[in-house]
Amino acid sequence: MARDRAMTAGAVAPRPAALLPLLVSAHIGPSLAVTAVVALLSVAADLSPGIAVIVTAAVFTGQLTIGWGNDLLDASRDRAVGRSDKPLANGSLDPSLVRRCLVVAAVACVVLSFAAGWRSGLTHLFLGVAFGHLYNLWFKRTHLSWLPYAVAFGCLPAVVSLAGSPPVGPPAWMVFTASALGVAAHFLNTLPDFDDDAATGIQGLPHRIGATASRVVATVLLVAASAVAVLGPSGAPSGLAWGALVLVAALAVVALVGRGKAPFYAAIAIALVDVVLLTVVAA
Repeated sequence: MARDRAMTAGAVAPRPAALLPLLVSAHIGPSLAVTAVVALLSVAADLSPGIAVIVTAAVFTGQLTIGWGNDLLDASRDRAVGRSDKPLANGSLDPSLVRRCLVVAAVACVVLSFAAGWRSGLTHLFLGVAFGHLYNLWFKRTHLSWLPYAVAFGCLPAVVSLAGSPPVGPPAWMVFTASALGVAAHFLNTLPDFDDDAATGIQGLPHRIGATASRVVATVLLVAASAVAVLGPSGAPSGLAWGALVLVAALAVVALVGRGKAPFYAAIAIALVDVVLLTVVAA
């Protein structure tokens, strides 16, 4: 009887029913977005298919650990502000299941990272994954909240290029573009949660400068990333690259002077253009 009660208490939902909450708790949207960028970078870097799959899988499992770690740490804060969209906060997901999944993903991440080569593995684990967890643990509450995004996103081109044969470092323009894209994502990502964060004491740099200034900073960073992605590589930019830069300029105007939700969506559109520039046009 005691064993049956323990099993009942430990299983909030059957495993198939827990799959969707698990994915939501892993922040699956952003996790897949980062993974897709790495997959495209791997193709652009002409990695062998096997190594490209390994690098992409390593980044995906690392992102899962960061997402689950974030929700585990924020569960009480999310409950306090009534976040019904958070499975750990609304009771639809067992924390022990999330912890077990996090451990499995972490082991897989370590194994896959080093399978891509020790240089790529150390870069991914100590600059990408570690800084993602440091953000969850401490940086998100400080004026340096942008720093983990700059480091973690900025290292992605190196994670890919160092997995090549021979391993090489990425060009500086690519690191800058990825880093600026990451910091801009941080500023944009905080905008929908400003009130909830303020209510629970989260005071990252975006919260300290306000929503309007955060949108402006994100837009400036995205435009800078676009310009560097177009002008940074050797050789004359292609017509497609120039066209993308013109589109970015038009979207930046909307992001800076538009009303309602238009500025936010315009900034997101610039970020998508930057991803294309980083992984397809410029590479």
